[in-house]
Amino acid sequence: MFKFYKSYLLLSFLFFGQFLLAQEDEYVNENQLRYDDYVYKPNIKTAQLYESTWEYSAPLIKFNAGEQLLLSFDDIDADQKQYSLSVVHCDAKWNPSDLMQSEFLQGFYDLNIINFNFSINTLQKYTHYSILFPTQNMILSKSGNYIVYVYQDGDKKNLVLTRRFMVYDEKVSVTGNIQQAIGDDEQYEKQHIDFSIINTSYDITNSSVDLKVVLTQNNRWDNTVYDIKPTFNTPQQLTYSLDKLSTFNGGNEFRYFDIRSLRTYTERINNITKDENNKNHVELMVDENRSLKNYIFYNDFNGSFLIKNRDMSGNNDLEADYVFVKFFLPFDNAAANGNFYVLGKLTNWKLDKGNKMEYNYKRQGYECTLYIKQGYYNYIYAFLKDKTIAGDETVVEGNHWETENDYSIYVYHRQRGTYYDQLIGVRRFNSRKR
Repeated sequence: MFKFYKSYLLLSFLFFGQFLLAQEDEYVNENQLRYDDYVYKPNIKTAQLYESTWEYSAPLIKFNAGEQLLLSFDDIDADQKQYSLSVVHCDAKWNPSDLMQSEFLQGFYDLNIINFNFSINTLQKYTHYSILFPTQNMILSKSGNYIVYVYQDGDKKNLVLTRRFMVYDEKVSVTGNIQQAIGDDEQYEKQHIDFSIINTSYDITNSSVDLKVVLTQNNRWDNTVYDIKPTFNTPQQLTYSLDKLSTFNGGNEFRYFDIRSLRTYTERINNITKDENNKNHVELMVDENRSLKNYIFYNDFNGSFLIKNRDMSGNNDLEADYVFVKFFLPFDNAAANGNFYVLGKLTNWKLDKGNKMEYNYKRQGYECTLYIKQGYYNYIYAFLKDKTIAGDETVVEGNHWETENDYSIYVYHRQRGTYYDQLIGVRRFNSRKR
Protein backbone atom coordinates (compact mmCIF):
# COMPACT_ATOMS: atom_id res chain seq x y z
CA MET A 1 0.00 0.00 0.00
CA PHE A 2 2.85 2.38 0.88
CA LYS A 3 4.63 1.62 -2.41
CA PHE A 4 1.44 2.38 -4.38
CA TYR A 5 0.98 5.66 -2.51
CA LYS A 6 4.64 6.58 -3.09
CA SER A 7 4.25 5.86 -6.82
CA TYR A 8 1.07 7.94 -6.99
CA LEU A 9 2.81 10.90 -5.35
CA LEU A 10 5.78 10.53 -7.70
CA LEU A 11 3.54 10.49 -10.79
CA SER A 12 1.65 13.53 -9.55
CA PHE A 13 4.91 15.38 -8.94
CA LEU A 14 6.26 14.46 -12.37
CA PHE A 15 3.07 15.60 -14.12
CA PHE A 16 3.21 18.92 -12.32
CA GLY A 17 6.94 19.23 -13.04
CA GLN A 18 6.32 18.56 -16.75
CA PHE A 19 3.67 21.26 -16.78
CA LEU A 20 6.10 23.69 -15.20
CA LEU A 21 8.76 22.76 -17.74
CA ALA A 22 6.37 23.74 -20.53
CA GLN A 23 5.90 27.09 -18.80
CA GLU A 24 9.40 28.55 -19.31
CA ASP A 25 10.98 25.93 -17.03
CA GLU A 26 10.10 27.93 -13.92
CA TYR A 27 10.27 26.03 -10.63
CA VAL A 28 8.68 27.22 -7.40
CA ASN A 29 11.98 26.43 -5.66
CA GLU A 30 14.97 27.33 -7.84
CA ASN A 31 17.21 25.16 -5.67
CA GLN A 32 15.08 22.04 -6.13
CA LEU A 33 17.06 19.05 -7.45
CA ARG A 34 16.32 18.61 -11.15
CA TYR A 35 16.92 15.32 -12.92
CA ASP A 36 18.35 17.19 -15.86
CA ASP A 37 21.39 19.17 -16.98
CA TYR A 38 21.10 22.36 -14.99
CA VAL A 39 23.23 25.08 -13.35
CA TYR A 40 21.78 26.50 -10.13
CA LYS A 41 24.15 29.40 -9.48
CA PRO A 42 25.02 32.34 -11.77
CA ASN A 43 28.71 32.18 -10.84
CA ILE A 44 29.08 28.68 -12.37
CA LYS A 45 30.08 28.60 -16.04
CA THR A 46 31.18 26.08 -18.70
CA ALA A 47 30.05 22.95 -16.87
CA GLN A 48 31.03 19.87 -18.88
CA LEU A 49 30.72 16.11 -18.38
CA TYR A 50 32.09 13.52 -20.80
CA GLU A 51 33.91 10.19 -21.00
CA SER A 52 37.39 11.18 -19.89
CA THR A 53 39.39 10.11 -22.97
CA TRP A 54 37.61 12.43 -25.45
CA GLU A 55 36.08 15.82 -24.75
CA TYR A 56 33.46 15.47 -27.53
CA SER A 57 32.13 12.17 -26.21
CA ALA A 58 28.76 11.71 -24.57
CA PRO A 59 28.63 11.17 -20.79
CA LEU A 60 28.45 7.41 -21.29
CA ILE A 61 30.68 4.71 -19.79
CA LYS A 62 30.72 0.91 -19.85
CA PHE A 63 29.82 -0.96 -16.69
CA ASN A 64 32.77 -2.48 -14.79
CA ALA A 65 35.25 -1.51 -17.54
CA GLY A 66 37.36 0.97 -15.59
CA GLU A 67 36.11 3.92 -17.65
CA GLN A 68 35.70 7.30 -15.99
CA LEU A 69 33.83 10.53 -16.53
CA LEU A 70 35.42 13.97 -16.31
CA LEU A 71 33.33 16.69 -14.71
CA SER A 72 34.63 20.27 -14.90
CA PHE A 73 33.29 23.78 -14.37
CA ASP A 74 34.42 27.37 -13.70
CA ASP A 75 33.48 29.55 -10.75
CA ILE A 76 33.75 33.22 -11.75
CA ASP A 77 33.75 34.30 -8.11
CA ALA A 78 37.43 33.32 -8.49
CA ASP A 79 37.81 32.15 -4.91
CA GLN A 80 38.18 28.75 -3.25
CA LYS A 81 35.03 26.90 -2.23
CA GLN A 82 34.27 23.47 -0.85
CA TYR A 83 32.47 21.54 -3.56
CA SER A 84 31.38 17.89 -3.36
CA LEU A 85 29.43 15.53 -5.60
CA SER A 86 27.07 12.62 -5.28
CA VAL A 87 24.89 10.61 -7.67
CA VAL A 88 21.28 9.48 -8.02
CA HIS A 89 20.07 6.49 -10.02
CA CYS A 90 17.20 7.16 -12.46
CA ASP A 91 14.85 5.17 -14.64
CA ALA A 92 14.76 5.26 -18.45
CA LYS A 93 12.81 8.54 -18.45
CA TRP A 94 15.08 10.28 -15.94
CA ASN A 95 12.81 9.96 -12.95
CA PRO A 96 14.48 8.86 -9.67
CA SER A 97 14.43 5.08 -9.35
CA ASP A 98 13.30 3.22 -6.26
CA LEU A 99 16.82 2.01 -5.46
CA MET A 100 18.41 2.97 -2.17
CA GLN A 101 21.83 4.60 -2.45
CA SER A 102 23.50 1.50 -1.02
CA GLU A 103 22.01 -0.55 -3.88
CA PHE A 104 23.77 1.38 -6.67
CA LEU A 105 26.88 2.71 -4.87
CA GLN A 106 29.73 0.86 -3.19
CA GLY A 107 32.21 2.70 -1.00
CA PHE A 108 31.77 6.42 -0.45
CA TYR A 109 28.48 8.08 -1.37
CA ASP A 110 30.14 11.49 -1.84
CA LEU A 111 33.42 12.78 -3.26
CA ASN A 112 35.11 16.09 -2.50
CA ILE A 113 36.31 18.08 -5.53
CA ILE A 114 39.87 18.88 -4.51
CA ASN A 115 41.38 19.54 -7.94
CA PHE A 116 41.16 23.28 -8.69
CA ASN A 117 43.30 25.99 -10.27
CA PHE A 118 42.99 29.74 -10.68
CA SER A 119 42.78 31.34 -14.13
CA ILE A 120 45.92 32.85 -15.67
CA ASN A 121 46.18 36.06 -17.74
CA THR A 122 42.41 36.55 -18.02
CA LEU A 123 40.31 39.67 -17.58
CA GLN A 124 37.56 37.54 -16.05
CA LYS A 125 39.13 35.82 -13.05
CA TYR A 126 37.78 32.35 -12.26
CA THR A 127 38.56 29.10 -10.50
CA HIS A 128 38.53 25.95 -12.61
CA TYR A 129 37.38 22.76 -10.84
CA SER A 130 37.58 19.21 -12.18
CA ILE A 131 37.13 15.64 -10.95
CA LEU A 132 37.29 12.13 -12.38
CA PHE A 133 34.70 9.58 -11.26
CA PRO A 134 33.72 6.86 -10.52
CA THR A 135 36.77 5.92 -8.48
CA GLN A 136 37.96 2.98 -6.41
CA ASN A 137 36.31 4.73 -3.47
CA MET A 138 33.00 5.30 -5.27
CA ILE A 139 31.90 2.35 -7.42
CA LEU A 140 28.68 2.27 -9.45
CA SER A 141 27.15 -1.18 -8.97
CA LYS A 142 24.23 -0.87 -11.39
CA SER A 143 23.90 0.09 -15.03
CA GLY A 144 21.33 2.67 -16.12
CA ASN A 145 20.77 6.41 -16.01
CA TYR A 146 22.35 8.60 -13.35
CA ILE A 147 22.34 12.20 -12.20
CA VAL A 148 25.53 13.60 -10.74
CA TYR A 149 24.95 16.65 -8.57
CA VAL A 150 27.47 19.08 -7.12
CA TYR A 151 26.74 20.83 -3.85
CA GLN A 152 28.55 23.39 -1.70
CA ASP A 153 29.88 23.44 1.87
CA GLY A 154 28.66 19.94 2.67
CA ASP A 155 25.02 20.99 2.32
CA LYS A 156 23.16 18.85 -0.23
CA LYS A 157 20.42 21.47 -0.40
CA ASN A 158 22.96 24.05 -1.55
CA LEU A 159 23.00 22.79 -5.14
CA VAL A 160 25.52 23.98 -7.71
CA LEU A 161 24.89 21.93 -10.86
CA THR A 162 23.42 18.65 -12.12
CA ARG A 163 24.42 16.56 -15.12
CA ARG A 164 23.03 13.41 -16.71
CA PHE A 165 25.21 10.39 -17.46
CA MET A 166 24.69 6.75 -18.43
CA VAL A 167 26.33 3.44 -17.56
CA TYR A 168 25.71 0.58 -19.99
CA ASP A 169 26.13 -3.17 -19.55
CA GLU A 170 26.03 -4.61 -23.06
CA LYS A 171 23.71 -7.62 -23.01
CA VAL A 172 22.05 -7.13 -26.42
CA SER A 173 23.36 -5.81 -29.72
CA VAL A 174 21.69 -3.09 -31.78
CA THR A 175 21.89 -2.75 -35.56
CA GLY A 176 20.37 0.08 -37.55
CA ASN A 177 20.46 2.46 -40.46
CA ILE A 178 19.23 5.93 -41.35
CA GLN A 179 17.35 6.73 -44.53
CA GLN A 180 15.06 9.30 -46.08
CA ALA A 181 11.59 9.38 -44.64
CA ILE A 182 8.79 8.14 -46.88
CA GLY A 183 5.54 9.93 -47.68
CA ASP A 184 4.29 13.45 -48.45
CA ASP A 185 7.12 16.02 -48.35
CA GLU A 186 8.91 14.25 -45.50
CA GLN A 187 11.29 12.51 -47.89
CA TYR A 188 12.96 15.88 -48.54
CA GLU A 189 13.00 17.01 -44.91
CA LYS A 190 13.27 14.15 -42.45
CA GLN A 191 15.48 11.24 -41.45
CA HIS A 192 14.05 7.86 -40.49
CA ILE A 193 15.75 5.25 -38.30
CA ASP A 194 15.14 1.53 -38.76
CA PHE A 195 16.84 -0.73 -36.22
CA SER A 196 16.82 -4.14 -34.59
CA ILE A 197 17.66 -5.41 -31.12
CA ILE A 198 19.31 -8.84 -31.17
CA ASN A 199 19.04 -10.76 -27.91
CA THR A 200 20.47 -14.21 -28.71
CA SER A 201 21.97 -14.72 -25.24
CA TYR A 202 19.71 -12.57 -23.09
CA ASP A 203 16.11 -13.29 -22.16
CA ILE A 204 13.50 -10.56 -22.69
CA THR A 205 10.22 -12.07 -21.56
CA ASN A 206 7.75 -9.28 -22.28
CA SER A 207 9.26 -6.63 -24.55
CA SER A 208 6.14 -4.46 -24.66
CA VAL A 209 6.22 -3.97 -20.89
CA ASP A 210 9.76 -4.62 -19.65
CA LEU A 211 11.75 -3.01 -22.48
CA LYS A 212 12.14 0.72 -23.10
CA VAL A 213 13.92 2.15 -26.13
CA VAL A 214 15.08 5.78 -26.27
CA LEU A 215 16.29 7.65 -29.38
CA THR A 216 18.25 10.91 -29.29
CA GLN A 217 19.60 13.27 -31.95
CA ASN A 218 22.90 15.14 -31.41
CA ASN A 219 22.76 14.45 -27.65
CA ARG A 220 19.69 16.66 -27.28
CA TRP A 221 17.07 15.76 -24.69
CA ASP A 222 14.25 18.16 -25.59
CA ASN A 223 13.25 16.20 -28.74
CA THR A 224 14.01 12.70 -27.41
CA VAL A 225 11.79 9.82 -28.56
CA TYR A 226 10.46 7.50 -25.83
CA ASP A 227 8.07 4.52 -25.77
CA ILE A 228 8.72 3.23 -29.28
CA LYS A 229 7.41 -0.34 -29.72
CA PRO A 230 8.72 -3.15 -31.96
CA THR A 231 7.08 -3.72 -35.34
CA PHE A 232 8.07 -7.41 -35.44
CA ASN A 233 8.97 -9.64 -32.55
CA THR A 234 10.77 -12.99 -32.62
CA PRO A 235 12.35 -14.85 -29.68
CA GLN A 236 15.83 -13.52 -30.53
CA GLN A 237 15.21 -10.28 -32.42
CA LEU A 238 13.03 -7.21 -32.11
CA THR A 239 12.60 -5.15 -35.28
CA TYR A 240 11.64 -1.48 -35.25
CA SER A 241 10.63 -0.10 -38.64
CA LEU A 242 8.01 2.05 -40.36
CA ASP A 243 7.26 3.86 -37.11
CA LYS A 244 6.65 7.61 -37.28
CA LEU A 245 8.15 7.99 -33.81
CA SER A 246 11.62 7.11 -35.16
CA THR A 247 11.48 9.93 -37.74
CA PHE A 248 13.38 13.13 -36.92
CA ASN A 249 13.63 16.50 -38.62
CA GLY A 250 16.83 16.60 -40.64
CA GLY A 251 17.29 20.25 -39.73
CA ASN A 252 20.40 21.96 -41.04
CA GLU A 253 24.11 22.08 -40.31
CA PHE A 254 24.85 24.10 -37.20
CA ARG A 255 25.81 27.75 -37.35
CA TYR A 256 29.22 28.57 -35.93
CA PHE A 257 31.48 31.32 -34.64
CA ASP A 258 35.12 31.43 -33.64
CA ILE A 259 36.27 33.42 -30.60
CA ARG A 260 39.50 31.50 -30.01
CA SER A 261 41.30 34.79 -30.62
CA LEU A 262 40.17 38.21 -29.43
CA ARG A 263 42.84 39.91 -31.52
CA THR A 264 41.65 38.63 -34.91
CA TYR A 265 38.33 39.15 -36.68
CA THR A 266 37.21 35.78 -38.02
CA GLU A 267 34.57 35.43 -40.74
CA ARG A 268 31.56 35.61 -38.43
CA ILE A 269 32.77 38.32 -36.07
CA ASN A 270 31.49 41.86 -36.68
CA ASN A 271 33.09 43.68 -33.76
CA ILE A 272 35.34 43.09 -30.72
CA THR A 273 35.34 45.62 -27.87
CA LYS A 274 35.90 46.04 -24.15
CA ASP A 275 33.49 47.81 -21.83
CA GLU A 276 34.15 50.23 -18.96
CA ASN A 277 34.70 47.25 -16.64
CA ASN A 278 37.37 45.86 -18.98
CA LYS A 279 35.19 42.89 -20.04
CA ASN A 280 35.34 41.41 -23.55
CA HIS A 281 32.42 41.89 -25.94
CA VAL A 282 31.96 40.23 -29.35
CA GLU A 283 29.17 41.13 -31.74
CA LEU A 284 28.45 38.42 -34.30
CA MET A 285 27.52 39.11 -37.89
CA VAL A 286 23.78 39.44 -38.40
CA ASP A 287 22.39 35.95 -38.98
CA GLU A 288 20.01 35.05 -41.77
CA ASN A 289 16.82 33.05 -42.02
CA ARG A 290 17.83 29.78 -43.73
CA SER A 291 14.36 28.24 -43.94
CA LEU A 292 14.03 28.82 -47.71
CA LYS A 293 17.67 28.33 -48.69
CA ASN A 294 19.13 25.27 -50.38
CA TYR A 295 21.07 22.79 -48.28
CA ILE A 296 24.85 23.24 -48.14
CA PHE A 297 27.05 20.69 -46.39
CA TYR A 298 29.95 21.74 -44.19
CA ASN A 299 31.65 20.05 -41.23
CA ASP A 300 30.34 20.99 -37.81
CA PHE A 301 30.42 19.73 -34.21
CA ASN A 302 26.68 18.93 -34.17
CA GLY A 303 26.05 21.57 -31.53
CA SER A 304 29.17 21.09 -29.42
CA PHE A 305 32.09 23.44 -28.75
CA LEU A 306 35.86 23.53 -28.24
CA ILE A 307 37.39 25.61 -25.43
CA LYS A 308 40.58 27.25 -26.68
CA ASN A 309 42.57 30.51 -26.53
CA ARG A 310 44.78 31.02 -29.59
CA ASP A 311 46.29 34.17 -28.13
CA MET A 312 48.00 32.11 -25.40
CA SER A 313 50.01 28.91 -25.60
CA GLY A 314 49.35 27.47 -22.15
CA ASN A 315 46.48 25.61 -20.48
CA ASN A 316 43.20 26.39 -22.26
CA ASP A 317 41.15 25.46 -19.19
CA LEU A 318 42.89 28.27 -17.28
CA GLU A 319 43.88 30.80 -19.97
CA ALA A 320 40.70 31.02 -22.05
CA ASP A 321 38.90 34.23 -21.13
CA TYR A 322 35.17 34.95 -20.91
CA VAL A 323 33.31 36.98 -23.52
CA PHE A 324 29.90 38.59 -23.88
CA VAL A 325 28.69 37.31 -27.26
CA LYS A 326 25.75 39.09 -28.93
CA PHE A 327 23.46 37.27 -31.38
CA PHE A 328 20.98 38.91 -33.74
CA LEU A 329 18.38 37.20 -35.95
CA PRO A 330 16.26 39.41 -38.26
CA PHE A 331 12.54 38.64 -38.06
CA ASP A 332 9.79 40.84 -39.47
CA ASN A 333 7.39 40.59 -36.52
CA ALA A 334 7.53 39.30 -32.98
CA ALA A 335 6.05 35.79 -32.70
CA ALA A 336 2.75 35.74 -30.84
CA ASN A 337 2.68 32.04 -29.89
CA GLY A 338 6.19 31.29 -28.64
CA ASN A 339 9.80 32.38 -28.31
CA PHE A 340 13.17 31.91 -30.01
CA TYR A 341 16.22 30.55 -28.19
CA VAL A 342 19.92 30.11 -28.90
CA LEU A 343 20.36 26.34 -28.68
CA GLY A 344 23.37 24.04 -28.44
CA LYS A 345 25.79 22.63 -25.91
CA LEU A 346 26.75 26.25 -25.14
CA THR A 347 23.29 26.66 -23.57
CA ASN A 348 23.18 23.14 -22.06
CA TRP A 349 20.67 22.20 -24.80
CA LYS A 350 18.11 24.03 -22.68
CA LEU A 351 15.24 26.31 -23.64
CA ASP A 352 14.97 28.61 -20.68
CA LYS A 353 15.23 32.23 -19.63
CA GLY A 354 19.05 32.26 -19.79
CA ASN A 355 19.14 31.87 -23.58
CA LYS A 356 15.72 33.24 -24.52
CA MET A 357 15.89 35.89 -27.22
CA GLU A 358 14.13 39.24 -26.89
CA TYR A 359 12.49 41.03 -29.80
CA ASN A 360 14.04 44.38 -30.74
CA TYR A 361 11.28 46.37 -32.44
CA LYS A 362 13.66 49.06 -33.61
CA ARG A 363 15.97 46.61 -35.40
CA GLN A 364 13.13 44.18 -36.27
CA GLY A 365 14.70 41.03 -35.00
CA TYR A 366 15.54 38.81 -32.05
CA GLU A 367 18.66 39.33 -29.96
CA CYS A 368 20.41 37.61 -27.10
CA THR A 369 23.72 37.98 -25.25
CA LEU A 370 25.57 35.04 -23.67
CA TYR A 371 28.61 35.15 -21.38
CA ILE A 372 30.77 32.24 -22.52
CA LYS A 373 34.37 31.04 -22.53
CA GLN A 374 36.72 31.51 -25.48
CA GLY A 375 36.53 28.79 -28.09
CA TYR A 376 34.86 27.55 -31.27
CA TYR A 377 31.09 27.15 -30.98
CA ASN A 378 28.15 25.59 -32.80
CA TYR A 379 24.58 26.79 -32.32
CA ILE A 380 21.14 26.96 -33.93
CA TYR A 381 18.02 29.04 -33.37
CA ALA A 382 15.07 27.04 -32.06
CA PHE A 383 11.47 28.15 -31.70
CA LEU A 384 9.58 26.94 -28.65
CA LYS A 385 5.84 27.11 -29.12
CA ASP A 386 3.85 27.99 -26.02
CA LYS A 387 2.98 24.99 -23.80
CA THR A 388 5.42 22.64 -25.56
CA ILE A 389 8.81 21.27 -24.50
CA ALA A 390 10.55 20.44 -27.82
CA GLY A 391 12.32 23.21 -29.72
CA ASP A 392 11.65 23.48 -33.46
CA GLU A 393 14.80 24.54 -35.31
CA THR A 394 13.19 24.25 -38.75
CA VAL A 395 11.38 27.62 -38.43
CA VAL A 396 14.50 29.60 -39.34
CA GLU A 397 17.14 26.91 -39.99
CA GLY A 398 15.39 24.93 -42.71
CA ASN A 399 14.79 21.18 -42.86
CA HIS A 400 16.81 18.84 -45.10
CA TRP A 401 17.05 15.07 -45.16
CA GLU A 402 20.72 15.32 -46.26
CA THR A 403 21.88 17.00 -43.03
CA GLU A 404 24.63 15.27 -41.06
CA ASN A 405 23.37 14.31 -37.59
CA ASP A 406 24.46 11.99 -34.78
CA TYR A 407 21.92 9.52 -33.39
CA SER A 408 21.91 7.29 -30.32
CA ILE A 409 19.71 4.33 -29.43
CA TYR A 410 19.52 3.34 -25.76
CA VAL A 411 17.90 0.05 -24.74
CA TYR A 412 16.64 -0.30 -21.16
CA HIS A 413 15.25 -3.42 -19.53
CA ARG A 414 13.49 -3.96 -16.23
CA GLN A 415 13.82 -7.62 -15.30
CA ARG A 416 10.90 -9.27 -13.60
CA GLY A 417 11.27 -9.03 -9.84
CA THR A 418 13.46 -5.91 -9.97
CA TYR A 419 12.53 -2.23 -9.64
CA TYR A 420 15.06 -0.38 -11.76
CA ASP A 421 15.89 -0.01 -15.46
CA GLN A 422 19.18 -1.52 -16.65
CA LEU A 423 20.85 -0.02 -19.71
CA ILE A 424 21.58 -3.21 -21.68
CA GLY A 425 22.44 -1.88 -25.14
CA VAL A 426 23.67 1.27 -26.89
CA ARG A 427 24.16 2.09 -30.55
CA ARG A 428 25.57 5.41 -31.79
CA PHE A 429 25.78 6.26 -35.49
CA ASN A 430 25.88 9.10 -37.98
CA SER A 431 23.46 9.89 -40.80
CA ARG A 432 26.28 10.31 -43.35
CA LYS A 433 28.66 7.55 -42.24
CA ARG A 434 27.56 4.09 -43.30
